[in-house]
Amino acid sequence: MAHSKKTFKQYEPGQTVLFPPNLSDLIDEHHPVRVVNRVIDQINLKPILERYKGGGTSSFHPRMMLKVLVYAYLRNIYSSRKIEAALQENIHFMWLAGMSTPDHNTINRFRGERLKDLVKTIFSEVVVLLVESGHVGLKDAYVDGTKIEANANRYTFVWGKAVKRNKERIYEQLEELWDYAESVCKEEMAQDRPADFSTLDPEEVRKTINKIDKNLKAQNKDTTDKKVRQKVTYAKKNWPDKLEEYQQKEEILGERNSFSKTDNDATFMRMKDDHMQNGQLKPGYNVQMTSKDQFITNYDLYQKTTDTTTLPHHLDSFREAHGIFPKTITADAGYGSEENYTRLEKDGIQAFVKYNYFHKEQKQASSRKDNLRDSGKLHFNADKNCLYCPMGQEMRHLGDYQRETSTGFKQTISRYKAKNCHGCPIRAVCHNQQGNRVIEVNHNLNRLKQVARKKLLSEEGVKRRKKRPADIEAVFGNLKGNKGFRRFFLRGLKKVSIEIGLLAIAHNLDKWARLGLKNFLSEVQNKPYIQYQLGA
Repeated sequence: MAHSKKTFKQYEPGQTVLFPPNLSDLIDEHHPVRVVNRVIDQINLKPILERYKGGGTSSFHPRMMLKVLVYAYLRNIYSSRKIEAALQENIHFMWLAGMSTPDHNTINRFRGERLKDLVKTIFSEVVVLLVESGHVGLKDAYVDGTKIEANANRYTFVWGKAVKRNKERIYEQLEELWDYAESVCKEEMAQDRPADFSTLDPEEVRKTINKIDKNLKAQNKDTTDKKVRQKVTYAKKNWPDKLEEYQQKEEILGERNSFSKTDNDATFMRMKDDHMQNGQLKPGYNVQMTSKDQFITNYDLYQKTTDTTTLPHHLDSFREAHGIFPKTITADAGYGSEENYTRLEKDGIQAFVKYNYFHKEQKQASSRKDNLRDSGKLHFNADKNCLYCPMGQEMRHLGDYQRETSTGFKQTISRYKAKNCHGCPIRAVCHNQQGNRVIEVNHNLNRLKQVARKKLLSEEGVKRRKKRPADIEAVFGNLKGNKGFRRFFLRGLKKVSIEIGLLAIAHNLDKWARLGLKNFLSEVQNKPYIQYQLGA
């Protein structure tokens, strides 16, 4: 049987061409790299240019460096060494950089030093371009937070409670040593006793130990306890230095409960459980973001472990970036506090924000079961300033007091007491206190919850609650899942802020590229490219 002739396409890797190909001709017209190139060309880089001193050898242009970094984050390349390799191997990077090949040290210095405190401004300008092109609006905001692991050792930690406990132990033992020395040589030490040992600084502790040591040495060895003298020697050698160390750690801690020795700005946070349902306690940062139609419109980085206390600052950050507050905010129960509701009400922002037990209330309402211990369900008579217990008895007002939260917000708490619970048939399910029932009520919080409940259960509220997970949580899913950004590469709050800013810019431009350039490309089609000269 005759076989047909085998034919192959021509393959000559060493073949030269008469005219070298233009890299631009090899890149698709709607490729994301073109979106990055066009958008970054519209960004004002004057703040970055001012950081160059001038003189000496020429520098790589910051516009080119910024384009390369943004496109690298868009392509899930975060290592400076991998970016360096891409500039020599990847046709898109080569075209974007104009065949420039900065090394990894140059890339890292630009990212960590030149962009410090400026990425948020660049991000805001990109959002403005998105708004002008009609891709996103700033009236509605979906807010949520996620925790991202720091580039730090998971086991080199410092706990605030341990530092406090160790300091207290030193001061207690110092006082015990003083008491012993005073019992042995009362005349020499009675007059110089410190009023409060816990207020002594390390230098004063050193002087105190030296005084104890000096007086004990002046005594007959037979009259002093050998173990005490050994403890004084140990204290003299270690305690002042330890107290200095604890002071330094307390300065780093600030208001936090922990930090990592590898990255002092990172706080240990409870991450999502792993595949074995084991709790993950790791050093990390709390990333707060605002989105609209899955575009990121604002972001902030916090060392706090909870979302509740971040909202006021996040709102101020939004206004600082865009000049306005959003008209509406939709968020989950992690933000439903009295302080946040009060702030949103004050700024005229319509809040679709859940509070704790919102869903539990709905389940109880659907099952027609009431929790008699829930003070929020008791009827309040504002004219008489009294409550009525489940049996209809009046609960008289005992008085009010103020309670201050960790952020300094003051809450007013009212106390009420039932007249007679003795012999009440529902006492067992009403309360388990001795005597008559006493409850504490935050009337302002109850009012704010009632307003929030009405909004959340409205037709618009249900619609926004359904959209929230598909909007902001989809953003986190893209960053962590598709982009694989689950751990920072840089260390320190300022440098980590640069990374999350570049990631937010890259996310927006990637989504923009997927939707198509549309209005933006038509607007800038006839505009000349910005000349790559220092000061352009």
